[in-house]
Amino acid sequence: METLQDYNWPGNARELENIMERAVIVSQGKQLKLDDWLQKKDTESAVSDISTLEENERQHIIAALELTNWRVSGEKGAAKILGINDKTLYSRMQKLGISKNQNNF
Repeated sequence: METLQDYNWPGNARELENIMERAVIVSQGKQLKLDDWLQKKDTESAVSDISTLEENERQHIIAALELTNWRVSGEKGAAKILGINDKTLYSRMQKLGISKNQNNF
């Protein structure tokens, strides 16, 4: 019961129904065995450690800019490394608040 109560239930009632049905079929004896079908709370906290796509994009752009000594355009610019147009990179930098003179971290 404790395992069932601790679970987040992202699939709501349908997921509960499926888990219970599986447990009834697989379990032997008078006790239902849930095995490892339900994610533990540790897994949920690990998900919160994952950064957002925007944060990843920001860090990726900054890394490319640092590699090119903050050169955006040209053959040796960050836009070329990233495979995007320099105007697109300038736009993304503005949207993400990235500038050479600012503390970007």
